[in-house]
Amino acid sequence: MHLSPDEIVYWQHGPVKLNATIFQTWGLMILLTVSAWLITRRLTTEHVRSRWQNLLEIVVTGMKQQIADVGLRHPEKYLGFLGTLFLFVAMASLCTIIPGYDPPTGSLSTTAALALCVLIAVPMFGIEDQGLGGYLKSYLEPTFIMLPFNIISEVSRTLALAVRLFGNMMSGAMIIAILLSITPFLFPILMTLLGLLTGMVQAYIFSILAAVYIAAAMRTRTAKSGRHRETETSTHAPTENHG
Repeated sequence: MHLSPDEIVYWQHGPVKLNATIFQTWGLMILLTVSAWLITRRLTTEHVRSRWQNLLEIVVTGMKQQIADVGLRHPEKYLGFLGTLFLFVAMASLCTIIPGYDPPTGSLSTTAALALCVLIAVPMFGIEDQGLGGYLKSYLEPTFIMLPFNIISEVSRTLALAVRLFGNMMSGAMIIAILLSITPFLFPILMTLLGLLTGMVQAYIFSILAAVYIAAAMRTRTAKSGRHRETETSTHAPTENHG
């Protein structure tokens, strides 16, 4: 029994090594890329569509609705990034039904890399929406004293993303392995289904939290725009004549 796929080393030459985390991660990326190409190569707008296209449209529509529910305008703008996060984490869990497969999300290095992507994407979307000055100014709100606390909050929530996903995936795999070693003929199917459910929930939580962080980065401009419109409305409102 191993705690992380990092411990499984397939090849090593000096400090360079190929472990299960790297192998499974690249294998998963290749699988997602090839699957996306196969599903989208024959897209059509006709009424008669393939089952794969129908499934793809259901998934994409559901993702866009979830992104919109978080409060992000134009959800298609964020669909590529958030959808990729969800599909990667979800497929990493679904592939656990393959014998000998260890999900790369069971490694802290993988979850940290995913969280780092969120850490970079949040200010990128925020700067694109507010401009560099407007986004940096948000760290000084409501007062400049909050600058170090806002920075700490930005870093700590990224760390929490990585540790949460890693902890849940690792603990789930450990519990399943322990139960299977005790009762190998009683719980295999049930525990596998439980692991798949846990992985899908974690994929949903990870992508939704990333969407919430992006929405929070744009909250300042939205609030200011709302106050500006209210001011203009009150300024241009017709004055009643009480004479």
